[in-house]
Amino acid sequence: MSDARTVPFGEALRFWLKLGFISFGGPAGQIAVMHRELVEQRRWISERRFLHALNYCMLLPGPEAQQLATYIGWLMHRTWGGVVAGALFVLPSLLLIVVLSWVYLVFGHVGWVAGVLYGIKPAVAAIVVQAVWRIGGKVLRTPREAPWLWALAIGSFVAIAVLKLPFPLVVLSALVLGWFGGRFAPAQFVPPNAHARAAAQGTDHLPALIDDDTPTPAHARFSRARLLRVLIVGGLLWLLPMGLLLAWQGAQSTLPTMGLFFSKAALLTFGGAYAVLPYVYQGAVLQHGWLSGPQMIDGLALGETTPGPLIMVVAFVGFLGGWHTEVLGPDALFLGAALAAVVVTWFTFLPSFVFILAGGPLVESTHGQLGFTAPLTGITAAVVGVIASLGLFFVVHIARPVPGGPLDVAALLIAALAAIALVRFKAGVIPVIAACAVLGVLLKTTGLAG
Repeated sequence: MSDARTVPFGEALRFWLKLGFISFGGPAGQIAVMHRELVEQRRWISERRFLHALNYCMLLPGPEAQQLATYIGWLMHRTWGGVVAGALFVLPSLLLIVVLSWVYLVFGHVGWVAGVLYGIKPAVAAIVVQAVWRIGGKVLRTPREAPWLWALAIGSFVAIAVLKLPFPLVVLSALVLGWFGGRFAPAQFVPPNAHARAAAQGTDHLPALIDDDTPTPAHARFSRARLLRVLIVGGLLWLLPMGLLLAWQGAQSTLPTMGLFFSKAALLTFGGAYAVLPYVYQGAVLQHGWLSGPQMIDGLALGETTPGPLIMVVAFVGFLGGWHTEVLGPDALFLGAALAAVVVTWFTFLPSFVFILAGGPLVESTHGQLGFTAPLTGITAAVVGVIASLGLFFVVHIARPVPGGPLDVAALLIAALAAIALVRFKAGVIPVIAACAVLGVLLKTTGLAG
């Protein structure tokens, strides 16, 4: 049984704020950071409960890392804990995107900025490699212990990296295979008990605040009345802002159009930001003309190199769209663009909070039931393969940024050094990113970069 200590709300708030500023590397890197901080160092939640929550978030549309933070914050400190954790995961990124979008539009491309981006991209690839190493080592165990899980991980890697199958299909297949695996090879789908593993290895394993056998707190137990309240409040938080925008600017204006468009996008983001980017590109670039195709690509690069969910690229889209359409008039370009970015962010992330606060109690009631956890464990194994395919995607693109062009040895060297620092020497994410950024500027200014 877990010990009786609790985490004061203020301490948790400070951590979630810190996380908002250090959550680099896309969902893979962000999940790795949370695992290291919450499971390994702070011991706020056990590995099994962490992975159980992650499995649920992987099933939902929206940014899984932000939803995972919301879930853990809610489990620890009720509804406001979840709201604070999820909001602070997004707000630092929103502020940075607004500022950098303004710099992008006003000052254009600056040499040292290109150098910073050149150094950070290999660091992001290394963070993804670290995530595969950490999560894969925890979930897959050894091929002899869990051949079914290894098959799921390898199969998902091939499905994404080689066959180019859509992410939702991979997740659904893993869900079905996990269900069959739970019936025919149940021992492979029981998450390893960290305490038993530590005892077998002759090491100490401190109990977590929310441990494997910690009873579900009262606020996290399912209640139909609570579910109805969450759905009503969530509906009102969508309807009231949309009604104000429609009354203020009219149905055909930019801000309510953005709200409606990104509400739909939020419900289609199965598989993360990369899965929904084609839809955003078609609507924002081709249909509405809020920005150009090259600007969309620049926004994606910006999203990859700032903390927060990669889907925050939508704030860049909103800012440029608000700027170009002059939503508050030509004399208030920045304010109008910033307002558009806030509107887009609100309607993109609101469904994620509703999904977690509404569905969390149902998920908590199943964390010890193999019939429910085996399919989700199958998804986790598949996600290891998906993250590995993302790592391969990054490595290929930094190695040869121009298809058919020369090999960028300098970028590969930065990625290798960053991976060694993260995996071998357990270096922090922020120092590694900062060092890579400095190295990138030096290589660019000396002409040694590819």
